[in-house]
Amino acid sequence: MVATDPLWEPSLSYDETELRKMDSALVMADGTALGSRAGVRPGDAGFAVSLAGTTVNVTAGTATLTRAGQGVYRAQLAATSPGTLAAANASFARIDLVYLRVWDTAVDSSGLRKADTVLLTGTPSGSPAVPTPGATEIYIPLATINVPSTGGGGTGAATVSTAIRQVTVAPGGILPVSSTVDIAAPGTYTGQARYNLARNMPEYWNGTAWYAQGDWSSFTPTFTALGGGASIGNGTIYSRWHRFGNTVYWHGEMTIGSTTNGGTNLWFLSMPTLQATGTGIGFTRLGPCNYISGGNNYVGLVSCNPADGGKATLIAKTSFSSTSFDNISAINPTAMVTGAKISWSVEYEAP
Repeated sequence: MVATDPLWEPSLSYDETELRKMDSALVMADGTALGSRAGVRPGDAGFAVSLAGTTVNVTAGTATLTRAGQGVYRAQLAATSPGTLAAANASFARIDLVYLRVWDTAVDSSGLRKADTVLLTGTPSGSPAVPTPGATEIYIPLATINVPSTGGGGTGAATVSTAIRQVTVAPGGILPVSSTVDIAAPGTYTGQARYNLARNMPEYWNGTAWYAQGDWSSFTPTFTALGGGASIGNGTIYSRWHRFGNTVYWHGEMTIGSTTNGGTNLWFLSMPTLQATGTGIGFTRLGPCNYISGGNNYVGLVSCNPADGGKATLIAKTSFSSTSFDNISAINPTAMVTGAKISWSVEYEAP
């Protein structure tokens, strides 16, 4: 085991790399050991990029930058101007990049130890791309400047975009995301929260995907019969559901195929999640159900009863009589035929 120096112990001395690595505990993780997400703080107006003629200006600001194996660099700058836009190309547009850089000669062999902003001029092209800083550079992007093929790169033609600007938060903080890259990025731990600005709603990482309360998910119910023998065969069955708090909304459709076996006695469909039980809440919930078979439309109900252990039953009217109804099965309310469809929708309380 290799011992290290914990922070703020008396009589210990620390080198800069030790301190930066310990600062990683203060910044949002990136999913790697000792790694952190670099960026400016959400809501921080610092490091705003603008144009004054062809002069690029960056306001004062503070940010964190990271490098694999090096920990967190904390940087702050007064207002700066990283340079002047080059003249526009006569035929092609280009994209320039403005970024915050930390120079650390121990990492980049630059011979410098400082922080500043940099203007990196892009390459004119029919399909211009954002230029990439050198592989050894420690940096975060602040903005891109789109320079069209006419206008000389002045403010009348060149435009600043902050879509590339990256933000970061403390561990457990809610990260606002808007860029395509950030929205597509997986979470780093189950229960992580973020605010998706494209959807204008909070989302949570469930271990495999980002979701928001109320998002619809696919669910394939299991088709069974009380007396056994039921199978969907070449028929189809699908449903969608979502949960908001303890409220579950569930709807779906089943189509009878030529090899579907209706089994014996009433039909069951497995539910996407169990139903709440207990005094005052564990009662049967009903929703609309529709059975279309052989040109006949049998209106009915889908019934969710906690006593059925997570299975829903289907009930349909069998005649004009006000008292005529039965559980749907291979023979009720009519003999099962290929192409018959059952649709249902129900709301119930989950545990």
